[in-house]
Amino acid sequence: MKKLMFCFFLLTGTFAFAQEDDVTIEGNTVTLKEKAPVWPGCESSGNTKNCFDQKLMEHVKNNYKYPRNDKGEFIRGKVVVKMHIDEEGKPVVTSVKGDQKPVIAAVETMLKKMPKMKPGTRGGKPTKISYTLPLNL
Repeated sequence: MKKLMFCFFLLTGTFAFAQEDDVTIEGNTVTLKEKAPVWPGCESSGNTKNCFDQKLMEHVKNNYKYPRNDKGEFIRGKVVVKMHIDEEGKPVVTSVKGDQKPVIAAVETMLKKMPKMKPGTRGGKPTKISYTLPLNL
């Protein structure tokens, strides 16, 4: 009887702690939950996605410097940024496409100032999370 109870508790403990909340198994389907990267200062926020979006927009407002043309007028334009936050939480810009070269250069400079973040996870393990950002500057 003691051996049977020991096996019961051993198996119960194994099943109870074998999987994290990020992995669920239902029949033949395994689901891995993906969590977005967390911007510094958003760790205690209830909604880290909204906080991330807000901090990113603040970063753009505070760090983007509008380029000027030969007449001293601001150059405006649209760009599409493709980037990812790697497994270590570092932002990596893969491409910046737009119609104005000075705007593209200013966006690349601004993006280099992004802070290191808590990386995103998939199934409880750090993973690369990709983003596409359309910016109208």
